[in-house]
Amino acid sequence: MASENDRDAASREKGLFRADQPDEVVDNRDTCTAGAPIGRLSVAEHVGRYMRKFEQQLVEHNLEARGIQRVDESERIRLSWVSYLQAFLLWVSVNLAANNITLGMLGPAVYALSFLDSSLCAVFGAFIGSLVVAWSATWGPVSGNRTMVFGRYSMGWWPSKLIVILNLIQMIGYCLIDCVVGGQILSAVSPHGNMSVAVGIVIIAIISWVVATFGIQLFHYYERFAFLPQLIVVCILFGVSATKYDLSTPSAGDPRTIVGNRLSFFSICLSAAITYSPLAADFFVYYPPHTSKPTLFILTVLGLSVSFTMAFLVGIGLATGINVHQEYSDAWNTGAGALIVEGFGPLHKFGKFCSVVVALGLIGNTIAPTYSSGIDFQILGRYAERVPRVVWNTFGVVIYTVCALAGRGHLSEIFTNFLALMGYWVAIWFAIVLEERYIFRLKSGYNWASWYDPKKLPIGIAATIAFLVGWAGAILCMAQLWYVGPLAGLVGEFGADMGNYVGFSWAGVVYPPLRYIELRYFGR
Repeated sequence: MASENDRDAASREKGLFRADQPDEVVDNRDTCTAGAPIGRLSVAEHVGRYMRKFEQQLVEHNLEARGIQRVDESERIRLSWVSYLQAFLLWVSVNLAANNITLGMLGPAVYALSFLDSSLCAVFGAFIGSLVVAWSATWGPVSGNRTMVFGRYSMGWWPSKLIVILNLIQMIGYCLIDCVVGGQILSAVSPHGNMSVAVGIVIIAIISWVVATFGIQLFHYYERFAFLPQLIVVCILFGVSATKYDLSTPSAGDPRTIVGNRLSFFSICLSAAITYSPLAADFFVYYPPHTSKPTLFILTVLGLSVSFTMAFLVGIGLATGINVHQEYSDAWNTGAGALIVEGFGPLHKFGKFCSVVVALGLIGNTIAPTYSSGIDFQILGRYAERVPRVVWNTFGVVIYTVCALAGRGHLSEIFTNFLALMGYWVAIWFAIVLEERYIFRLKSGYNWASWYDPKKLPIGIAATIAFLVGWAGAILCMAQLWYVGPLAGLVGEFGADMGNYVGFSWAGVVYPPLRYIELRYFGR
């Protein structure tokens, strides 16, 4: 977005809580008047009153106070070629990060796959997942609603809150991983290990909180340039470490086990991509409705695919050297972040500088879920909505910082268990949203003004049953270190993770007939 667009967006942010908002929103949020006698106000009204004052102070200091309210067309930016370029650069900056480098390491290090097998699974898994994210992103300009608010049009008012809770867990989990990886890198490059991993975690968390707190304007501005140093240092990492990649050792295990490991690693990489889907539209709600959907779709796919490919391949390459080079093995035993630092080893002091740049690049990946989590907390209820987004952002940062400090010694376990598990619900949810759009709303479309009216949204019975059925299928076909489903266990020694595909399919089969019945009896 051009600079004048940024100024326009900033000026509009200062008027977000005027009376031009929908009546039901203003009436609900402003529960007391300034002149009401204090003694007659309830505790909730007192809290709401002070929250309103606090929000006004945030606006005066140019912080974004907007929560889940729909962005009206009159508040959108003026579209330009810079706006479209921003859509591409945002995803590259968010995604070209050390956490995806460490995710790529799991192919050879955990699933015992060759460089070729790992690379093919990672790249194609990320590409398919990126298609889902790109589809979700296009609804930001069209609706003016955040992604989880858009989900109400499929799941209904109350069932959508379950999706929001799952999304909050997912986003906080990603931030946890980012903080741990960043903390490991900063600790590894500190002189004589003087900086602990815990201190590094806190540094990443604080900087991410600052950028996310100042709102969407600073977020877009930061992500517009954050990709450049990451691109440079990742290319340097390729150059200095490629000579130690093991490109010849085949995948380990019997044929069935190899197939199962390929599918499991493919699923993790797909999950890493599709978990952006529940927040993809959040970053484009200020784009005008006439934004080209095909262009935004293609730019999102390209931004994610390019960044995933670069990060995954360098991570896979580093991990192939673990069994060949002792220094790589020692670094891996210390932590995945330490292996990245070891990859820069031949550059000595400059390599440590590059490692710091890689660690700070995690901030770009952490900002996105931190920003969206503050919005999603507000969707949980009308009282939660009264709490300013900055408060929820701070609450989310505290949670994932504490969890990162507690789990900093178990990064690979968090990766292999958490990522795939979070991917299941996104795949199931996406099946429901997709069918609602192309089967039941193909002609009628959406009434975007009813985002806040439970009586104009689906009941959600069909979506809830379909979601639970999809989860049942995912449980039967999941393959994790702590649990292997009975169907997944039929493939190879360690099973094959098919939870995403079975969950998506089962929900997709069950939802249409149930939704037809729901529409017939309830009319919505």
